[in-house]
This record gives sequence, C-alpha cells and structure tokens, in this order.
Amino acid sequence: MAFRPLHDRVVVRRVDSEEKSAGGIIIPDTAKEKPSEGIIEAVGPGARDESGKIVPLDVKAGDRILFGKWSGTEVKLDGKDLLIMKESDVMGVIS
Repeated sequence: MAFRPLHDRVVVRRVDSEEKSAGGIIIPDTAKEKPSEGIIEAVGPGARDESGKIVPLDVKAGDRILFGKWSGTEVKLDGKDLLIMKESDVMGVIS
C-alpha cells in the first residue's frame, strides 16, 4: 500500500533510542521515553499561500529530523508504527 500525505504533512518513522544509559545501566522498554528523532518516509506537496500557489516543504524523504515530544498522530501502515505530523512540528534537520 502506498500512502501520500496531503498538504504540509509528513510521515515519520521514529529512530530507536539507546538501550543503555550513559552510565551503562540497561533501560527497560517500559521506562524508555519515546524518541523525538526520526526519518521522514514521505512528504506532502506543500501548503497553499494566500494567492493559492503551493509552497513546497523544506524537508524531503530520507531527512533525519527532530520533533516535539507530543507531535504528530501515531498510525500503523503496512505493519510499521509511523507518525503523521505537520511540517511546523519539525524542529530541525540533522545533517
């Protein structure tokens, strides 16, 4: 199944967090925070401005990004846990 987000939305796959703390303590799954880092899987065509022209997004598929802790809506597509969020929820691209 192919999924294409609409307007200024992006589909993000979370990147797994570390299993150990900096001190070497193994963190159980129940105590881990959800990572706020991910990789963009798909992007929409862009938002429309006041004149009706489409403004393309600054991010593209494959970009590694940071986003807010409570950003996006969790969905399951083709057995993968993904997030759908607006481009404005993306804080930045990690290069």
